[in-house]
Amino acid sequence: MRSSSEVLEGNKVKLSVEIDEEELASAVDETVRRLQREVNMPGFRPGKVPRRLLEARLGGKAIREEVIRHALPDYYAQAVEEADLDTIAAPEIDITAGEDEGPLAFDAVVEVRPKVSIAGYEGLVVTVPSPEASDEEVGAQIDRMRQQFAELREVERPAGDGDVVTVDVQATRGGQPVEDLATSDFVYEVGTGMLAEGADEALRGAKAGDILEIDGAEAPGGAAKLKILVKQVREKLLPAADDEWASDASEFETLAELRDDIRGRMTGLKRLQARIALREQAIEALAALVAEDVPAALVDEETIRVRDRFLQQLAESRIALEQYLEATGRTAEELVEEFRSKAADQARADLALRALAEAEDLTVSDEDLAVEMARLAEEAGRPVREVARQIAGGPGIERLRSEIRNSKAVSWLTEHVDVVDDQGKPMDRALLLEQETAEDDSAADDGSDGAQGSQEGGQASAGIVDDAGAHDGAAGGGEAPNGEETQA
Repeated sequence: MRSSSEVLEGNKVKLSVEIDEEELASAVDETVRRLQREVNMPGFRPGKVPRRLLEARLGGKAIREEVIRHALPDYYAQAVEEADLDTIAAPEIDITAGEDEGPLAFDAVVEVRPKVSIAGYEGLVVTVPSPEASDEEVGAQIDRMRQQFAELREVERPAGDGDVVTVDVQATRGGQPVEDLATSDFVYEVGTGMLAEGADEALRGAKAGDILEIDGAEAPGGAAKLKILVKQVREKLLPAADDEWASDASEFETLAELRDDIRGRMTGLKRLQARIALREQAIEALAALVAEDVPAALVDEETIRVRDRFLQQLAESRIALEQYLEATGRTAEELVEEFRSKAADQARADLALRALAEAEDLTVSDEDLAVEMARLAEEAGRPVREVARQIAGGPGIERLRSEIRNSKAVSWLTEHVDVVDDQGKPMDRALLLEQETAEDDSAADDGSDGAQGSQEGGQASAGIVDDAGAHDGAAGGGEAPNGEETQA
């Protein structure tokens, strides 16, 4: 087989391929043997049909077409490999000779992955949040913990943000009661925005005994009219932030020890967040250097991957797509546009990382492949040999090689970009890139500023806590008329 390539406009290459009759003869023999097994002829068992009878029955033209249909993809793949092309779309093939007899020749025009420019990547600057917990942030966490130990005291003054009100809610739609939206003795913290649209505005300044009406409140099933009876207003009394409270609220004896623990946990979490931000911001900055248009074929392919990952996440959460669309108020068309927009960004970033890997001569060794296959096997709970065999077939090995190379490019990038904080001050890169400590692991396990569980003896953990309720038997959470969970 002989092949040559010619670069065309629009990231396309034309391959010209010629196969002489001698080489083509082996493809003809293979096709005939396959047809002998597949074609049924009276009086002959499968695979025993004589070649001359088969050729007489099907005709030379039909057999030739079958030869070309089966052999041409292999010839094309061989030509792509010889030309070392990174194709990103199906080829347009034109048979130029040998369709009926003689040597076979064809042209294949195929789109290839473009090589983009990332001029200026050596001087990239990215901004990431500070990895250190400030005194203000520690103080805010202390206040959130104090919220958990707040007492509620009834007041006669008008309600304000942070106060806890007990209300009865009635709802009507078109003059008819809506029982699903009605509730009694509902406990709600003013200012949380969890009751209904316009409810916080109405409750601010309201006293016990007041009746409030909200027209056109958004609710499941359509807008409704709400009538809210304010039955009680209570204020939160927070405990003093001192050693005695710290000892009761945590495993620590002093407020200073509690602050140090919170600072350590917050710093671990913020370091993890800063590392993630560094990676994301560095990739975005590199991708922004790409001025070339991203081929539609790459965006299409990435859109499918983004869509499939999203649908898999929904399936794992046992949420139907229709439920998700209804809950978010989006249409299927809008969701597809979001997929495509995200895919376009990811495809651009992929091109940029490939360009960086080439510019810095980042290569993937057999050892790198073995390590990654072992990781994938452990993650899937399957033997390494089985995973390696699966990846080795088709384009899997090259895709894995590209992923490893891009990962190396990301590592190079995060180690070489200039890093500054929100005020533009240089940051200590070693602090961001150091291996995760036990504190980082603990913070990562927390996942967010969620409330921690209680310690032995009913003590609250000194961990990072979020907006909390109050200690009062009547101040439990409830469900708002709009179906959202609330808490005092």
